[in-house]
Amino acid sequence: MISARPEGAVSPDVRRGGPTVVRMMLGAQLRRLREARNISRDQAGYAIRASTSKICRLELGRTPFKRRDVADLLTLYGVLDSAEREAMLALAEQAGTPGWWHQYNDLLPGRFEVYVGLEEAAATIRTFDVQLVHSLLQTEDYARAAIRLRHQGAPESDIDRRVGLQMRRQRLLDRADGPRLWSVLDEAALRRPLGGRAVLRRQIEHLIEVAARPNVTLQILPFRAGGHPAVGGPFTILRFAEPDLPDVVYLEQLSSALYLDKREDVDDYTAVLNDLSVQAESARDTVTMLRTILREL
Repeated sequence: MISARPEGAVSPDVRRGGPTVVRMMLGAQLRRLREARNISRDQAGYAIRASTSKICRLELGRTPFKRRDVADLLTLYGVLDSAEREAMLALAEQAGTPGWWHQYNDLLPGRFEVYVGLEEAAATIRTFDVQLVHSLLQTEDYARAAIRLRHQGAPESDIDRRVGLQMRRQRLLDRADGPRLWSVLDEAALRRPLGGRAVLRRQIEHLIEVAARPNVTLQILPFRAGGHPAVGGPFTILRFAEPDLPDVVYLEQLSSALYLDKREDVDDYTAVLNDLSVQAESARDTVTMLRTILREL
């Protein structure tokens, strides 16, 4: 159970997620205040000399906040207590503070920068992967082979930085306050010798090691399970301890990405992942299967 906090207080999970998650949380709080006063987006936009669409983007956390705009909205919504106002204005300032991944902005498309912030703040990360081992579980050599495949012709310095970013992301699993990772992996990813036989062997050894961690659950969906409901490919579900943040489904495509947070969409993907978990090998049998695959290499 999550205890109530004063309006504008920030949980440790949100602080980890950097500006992306702070914007989402502040936007959700502003929307709740507006709706409690029965104020329309048109009226809110007029108060800060902005369009209705900008109010919508602010409430979804998809655009930076100006301190003056937040102050004017709080006045419109009847938030006059100085301590409460300062707490929310402080959130607006935090929303403009770059996360550690800002140094990689020249490599990261905007859509993925959002994902890194969400990943950092998540309490639970559930994934289904088909072609590749999930990025949070890849060894450095496996990650390098995958990145080279996706960015053919890129200079080696860029490849090195992309690999460095991925290894940096994995540190969240080492933190005492890090998320729980539950990964369902199609057997196909373990039969594809990405980077060569030696790289794949080390990757499987690494999966056996990380499967022993208390915050990691790993399951393999074997070929013998037959068809499965995840016909659309890999996806990730991120869940947050912060009550103002909805669960998010992340779908990465070749040159774009989708973030789904409508309750019905999240429920659909959660049901599919639950079905996959039932079809997949148990965590214990997964380790046995990994050792069998390793012996066959």
